[in-house]
Amino acid sequence: MSAKVDAGGLTWGGAWHIARRDLNARFKGLRLLLVCIFLGTAALAAIGTLTASIERELQSSGQALLGGDLEVEVWQRDLTEEELGTLGEYGQLSGGYRLQAMATTDDAAAPVELKAVDDAWPLYGNFTLVDGREPGAPSANDAFLAQGALDRLDIAVGEEFRIGTMTLRAAGVIEDEPDRLSEGFQLGPTVLVAKDIPAAAGLLQPGSLYQSKYRIAFEDQSDDPEAIEEALTEAFPNAGFDFRNRDRASPGADRFVRQMSDFLTLVGLAALVIAGIGIAGGVSSYLDQRRASIATLKVLGASSRDIVRVYALQIAVAAVAGSALGLATGVLVTPILGMALEGLLPVESGFVIEPAPLLLAGAYGLLVAFAFAAAPLLRARSFPAMALMRSRIVPLARDKRALIVTGLGIAAICALALLTTAQPLLSGGFLIGAGGALVLLAGLGLGLQWVARKLPRPSNPLLRSALANIHRPGAPTSALVTALGFGLAAFVLLAAIQSAIDGNIQSRVPQEAPDYFVLDVPVEGEDRFYELIQEPFPDAAIRTVPTMRGAILAFGPEDDMQVVAELEEIPEGAWALRGERGITYSDTAPTGSRVVEGEWWSPMHDGEALVSIDKEFADAAGLGVGDMLTIGILGSERDVRIANLREIDWETMGFNFALVFSRNAIADAPHKLSATIELPEGADTQQRGELLRALVREYPSSSVVEVGEVLVQARTLLEQVGLATLAAAAVAVLAGLAVLMGAIAAARAARTYDTVVLRVLGASRRQILGLQLAEYGLIASALALVALALGSGLAWVIITQLFEFDWLPDWGAVLAVLGLGLAMVLAFALGGSLPLLRAKPAQALREL
Repeated sequence: MSAKVDAGGLTWGGAWHIARRDLNARFKGLRLLLVCIFLGTAALAAIGTLTASIERELQSSGQALLGGDLEVEVWQRDLTEEELGTLGEYGQLSGGYRLQAMATTDDAAAPVELKAVDDAWPLYGNFTLVDGREPGAPSANDAFLAQGALDRLDIAVGEEFRIGTMTLRAAGVIEDEPDRLSEGFQLGPTVLVAKDIPAAAGLLQPGSLYQSKYRIAFEDQSDDPEAIEEALTEAFPNAGFDFRNRDRASPGADRFVRQMSDFLTLVGLAALVIAGIGIAGGVSSYLDQRRASIATLKVLGASSRDIVRVYALQIAVAAVAGSALGLATGVLVTPILGMALEGLLPVESGFVIEPAPLLLAGAYGLLVAFAFAAAPLLRARSFPAMALMRSRIVPLARDKRALIVTGLGIAAICALALLTTAQPLLSGGFLIGAGGALVLLAGLGLGLQWVARKLPRPSNPLLRSALANIHRPGAPTSALVTALGFGLAAFVLLAAIQSAIDGNIQSRVPQEAPDYFVLDVPVEGEDRFYELIQEPFPDAAIRTVPTMRGAILAFGPEDDMQVVAELEEIPEGAWALRGERGITYSDTAPTGSRVVEGEWWSPMHDGEALVSIDKEFADAAGLGVGDMLTIGILGSERDVRIANLREIDWETMGFNFALVFSRNAIADAPHKLSATIELPEGADTQQRGELLRALVREYPSSSVVEVGEVLVQARTLLEQVGLATLAAAAVAVLAGLAVLMGAIAAARAARTYDTVVLRVLGASRRQILGLQLAEYGLIASALALVALALGSGLAWVIITQLFEFDWLPDWGAVLAVLGLGLAMVLAFALGGSLPLLRAKPAQALREL
């Protein structure tokens, strides 16, 4: 051993020799530390890898996802020659149309999303069919269909079907459509056709609802898309252009990635906080079990530095092992999380290795292990052998230096979190909140001890002993309160998030809605439209409204109007200022809205042009009754005065418009009708099919949307979000469970002496178990309200601030899960007490 000892004591080699011999191959005693490091590191590794993979895919595939470097979109018209000429100056141009349509055969009808493209499509990416072909844009009367369209029409490749007045041939099944994600939510399966098909089929009539989309592949890739957007807006201020560029190819996806990244960051930080608590408890318990070995080493001449080296090496090995397993697990589970998000985001399939997030996760794991293991390690270092020998009866005092080292470690963790997060305010707020929660729980632990000390002694010996265990010298009450508090809060967090998402699915996706939406019904054919429906279904509820598209060009007081194109940024909540949107006119206030300021105009009003606007939008834009709007409709400008403000129930599946005009304001613009149809209960499938075919025959340029299919898609999307959220939040719950079990195990080790003494004095097994249940029952019951507040508070932040959903938890389910958590605490306490009953008094007393 002389080679392993220097003048100052053990060398690192000598310390490792002792540490390795004392370290159990299965990490007995250090398993809680290993599990906590594993869970925290795995969570952060999976979170970082998934987020980085998605962000890289969005950035690298922005051109393919959009189909160009810049997209210009306008409603209900094609671009003019002047507009096309200006766009073409920046690079290669590809244009087409997007609209809803009905695909039919003699026996079937299906609503589809018709996508018409020119020969230059796609400018970026590859369009492929399921048979492996990459045919490019379709030509002549050929059409490429999504599998869902073939299934609905019950046709095969090579067979014919109709859209509008055109007969088309199913030329292939779509496998990969490169710009699909940027198209957003669709109301039917895709049918891809040549650019001239919609006009030839009679679908691009004046007033029809369709989008013209043009993509540009820049000739000079160094061009700034946003600068070109500004130049086009300045050149055509009243054109009603909507823009998207390669840097924000799918705004919905970008926003969802940001929300999920923020949420997962909170989950990772929560797992770290909980893991730190478990590490502190696990190391304390481990060193307590090794107190005799530490005392023996000191008696044999080992210095305090030697003790630190030996056990620091053991803890380091466990921390490295836990971190390595966590990193590997994070990489392995990323594809599973990706499957939960498939269809919502461009997730790379298979295993993904992202070095930066993995290094960061490993650094977090080791830093957390160091910070929370330092205090118990330094506490054991600082006391003489006899104090260690007596530590069961005379607990070791706290070491001020250990608190300083722990504080420095926690500060380093916070600094790393703030420097590496994209949302420093969010992460900083969470860390402050977590610190506050720790202080609250520590204070609650001290408060419980004080209350238990002041309460009258119960006559029941079990309760009397339980109260004594809470406040006696050396009682682990503070550690138990902290661990149990975070563990129970994790249960509440999971239940509140899941039930709130379920509540949003129920409220945002109505259970009852119209059976059909019908678009582009000719105004002159309205009477015949009612006849076709009411002949087979006399009790059908039908509502028709005029529909067109328009953009707000200017707004504000008549003498000081703001031009939208000149705004540096759109005011938050003033979403109606962004591009074109649906507008209508009406003689009466629409169903589903309520006038809250001003008055509605009289039927057949023929005075000044008026408009009614959404109250929330008005507040965001600073508008009131009497102010003016300038509206652009099909290239023409119209000034209207705000007559009233309405509160709108957007959750109904009827027609809701932020802007409703008086008839004389916009009725002269080319437009068509949209309709909702609600059939009576009991209408069978055959009758519905006959009605659909009759509508298509009578109105070939109209399109019918089956609302049931839309609701299924909406529920599926929200359920995917819920599944991904549940999987991520479960990490915090697993960490909470590990810490909870570890805290009970650590307390059990400390209770061996007490239990043995009670058994020697004649206590029965039932009394000992009852004592444990009473003690944990008192602590857990006192923590229930705190855990409810902590868990539901964090869930509220996640649901309302990150996902921007309504706060709709099922409190019955939340309380039931909290009750389950309390039951698990008692079950763990009972299970952890069973080994105490097997301890042999003589052997246990010799070891103390």
